[in-house]
Amino acid sequence: MEKINIQFTLFSAFYSPLISTMSGGFLKEEGLDPDWSVAPPGVSAIAALEDGSAHVIQSALSQGFTSLSKGETPKAVHFAQINEMDGFFLTGREADTDFSWDKLEGAEVVMFKGGQPNAMFKYACHKAGIDYNKIIPVTPGGAADIDTAFREGQGAYVQQQGPFPQQLEKDGIGHVVAQVGPQIGPCGFSSLAATREWLGTDMAKAFIRAYRKTRVYMNETPAAEIARAEKSYFPNTDEDVLADCIATYQKLGCWTPHVEITKPAYEVILDVFEHYGTLKERYAYEQVCTTPPLE
Repeated sequence: MEKINIQFTLFSAFYSPLISTMSGGFLKEEGLDPDWSVAPPGVSAIAALEDGSAHVIQSALSQGFTSLSKGETPKAVHFAQINEMDGFFLTGREADTDFSWDKLEGAEVVMFKGGQPNAMFKYACHKAGIDYNKIIPVTPGGAADIDTAFREGQGAYVQQQGPFPQQLEKDGIGHVVAQVGPQIGPCGFSSLAATREWLGTDMAKAFIRAYRKTRVYMNETPAAEIARAEKSYFPNTDEDVLADCIATYQKLGCWTPHVEITKPAYEVILDVFEHYGTLKERYAYEQVCTTPPLE
């Protein structure tokens, strides 16, 4: 077995296509023994590629914009998608079958302060036809801080990835009222990145073979079975909650079977960050993305 090191920028069930390469045994079938980690708070997973401690990272296409805006060539290249749609949920204090996005205006929303989660949320509000500036933001920190704040009574709504919202529902603390993804539609939300040098290796070819099998598995396997295999990765989440979350993402369609980052999906991310105000120019697809390794 050859050791492969994987690092996540954020760790949640939303990134199950990468988690399941490990929990589903697909990497081991290709002779790869996975070791995984999560980037420390405030540290980009790109650093793990640069110092050689990771071969593959979970990242986002917008990461490449930061380097390009400085006139630098990105050290990492994005070669496969993980999620082709935003996977955040809006959870309220009460069940609301008549929820509409304009109810967020004037309300306190516990949310991410910046980065892609905030850029996407602002764009979703724009697409929903509401004024984001009328929302009262509560920004306590990272995912765990956001969950704790809402559990302790802050905010009327909270923005989270699964399985946090599903666990809130089970615990009787909140009710999912909306998903952000459908407001925006298909986009290059999250992706796999590596160095161009690594993408030319036999390890990279073995990885992409495993990853292609995993994406089929994500769409054709019952959510309960996927959750059972992944449970050890989520010690603080009930297995039925994890299964509910995975089933919801299957229905959302963020885990499309193809692994390639499509040009239309990339263009939507340019639209998002253009609206957000941080994009200096519409960078070419080839400056940020490449095709998966040839097998």
